[in-house]
Amino acid sequence: MAGASHLLLTPSTLRELPAGWALKRLDSVCEGVFDCPHSTPELTDHGPYLARSQDVRSGVFRTDGAARISEATYRDRITRAEPQHGDLLYSREGTYFGIAAEVPHGIRVCLGQRMVLLRPNPLTADSRFLRYWLNSPVMALHAHGYRDGSVAERLNLPTIRGLPVVLPPLPEQRAIAHILGTLDDKIELNRRMNETLEAMARAIFQSWFVDFDPLRAKAEGRDPGLPRDIADLFLDCFEDSELGEIPAGWEVGCVDNEFDLTMGQSPPSDTYNETGDGVPFYQGRADFSLRFPMRRVYCTAATRFAKAGDTLVSVRAPVGDINMASEHCAIGRGVAAARHKTGSRSYSYQFMRSLKDVFSRFEAEGTVFGSIGKKDFHAIPCVMPPRDLVVAFEWHLSPIDERIEVNERESHTLSALRDTLLPKLISGDLRVKDAGRFLQERGL
Repeated sequence: MAGASHLLLTPSTLRELPAGWALKRLDSVCEGVFDCPHSTPELTDHGPYLARSQDVRSGVFRTDGAARISEATYRDRITRAEPQHGDLLYSREGTYFGIAAEVPHGIRVCLGQRMVLLRPNPLTADSRFLRYWLNSPVMALHAHGYRDGSVAERLNLPTIRGLPVVLPPLPEQRAIAHILGTLDDKIELNRRMNETLEAMARAIFQSWFVDFDPLRAKAEGRDPGLPRDIADLFLDCFEDSELGEIPAGWEVGCVDNEFDLTMGQSPPSDTYNETGDGVPFYQGRADFSLRFPMRRVYCTAATRFAKAGDTLVSVRAPVGDINMASEHCAIGRGVAAARHKTGSRSYSYQFMRSLKDVFSRFEAEGTVFGSIGKKDFHAIPCVMPPRDLVVAFEWHLSPIDERIEVNERESHTLSALRDTLLPKLISGDLRVKDAGRFLQERGL
């Protein structure tokens, strides 16, 4: 009988494997399983990345929100192993424990606390296949059954080393990883494209309504770089106001003057369901994604609603996260819906994003958690541009917004397809016929 240190922790939900497939311990298919340094490093503005559990929660290591460390700290934290492309970052503790993400190509990253580095043996396990297996529903349920820790959920290192890995023949692993990876690659491409489009939209809003670049160009005798009918909406001089220098002809008011605002309300919890009864119901920031919310629950007794295109603002813990309603939906007390009185969805969305610093003050003032009520929301002061200019902005931005929405909808469809295929492929319920030929035809 194998010693306790070599036990294979078999998932209770795992069914009989297809012929030729094997079940092995994680450490037997890896060249190394490396624990993190158990210390909190000092962060810097520049330098190599530090991987923390929140950075891998989607199954992909996100550099956009990752922390940075100095070169000296990096060298100190890679003494056990320096992460390289093909290695897996595995979260062992905290809210996002039990999630694997591949080390991206061309970046330097080291382990933060709560992380483990897995180095698959390429002669035994395909790195991408192993990531899909570790992130599969079978393994999510299995890992939660072996967690310990009364305060923070965690997996200890012996448990991680003994995690079970289902191994098809290597060509089939690669074929499965290619099928799922093709979907993920397109989802990631859409995400990056949308981030670029979002940045473009923010830049245009900043230029027109914050920096007043077209007006400054006209005042200096330069071409504002806009169609004539839009350029004519900007005068060529400023005037003083209680909010500082603003374009002549613009006014100062408050959110109540410019926007229709609906504060959410939460019906009894027993009216919520996940079966599609009622209307989509969003309760707060946890439901938000990059631009449009991720559907969480439905509600059969909703009382407050948002229309497709309304800007959704989280008004409780935290205050000020922004999304846009992609369909008619209900909103709970953690969300408000806003729309400019012209009906412009693009201006509403970008304006609410521009209030980040204002919203942050309400977050800091909360006694238990931050919140903003309707009265305070309505009273937020703002510059009021001519309505014709807001309409022109909507026309100018609508192609960008439409492209973002198309990309997001496509990604949701691809994610659903991937999530349907993943458990079938890694369990053998769905097989890749003649995996070697499959790979050869695709140049893999």
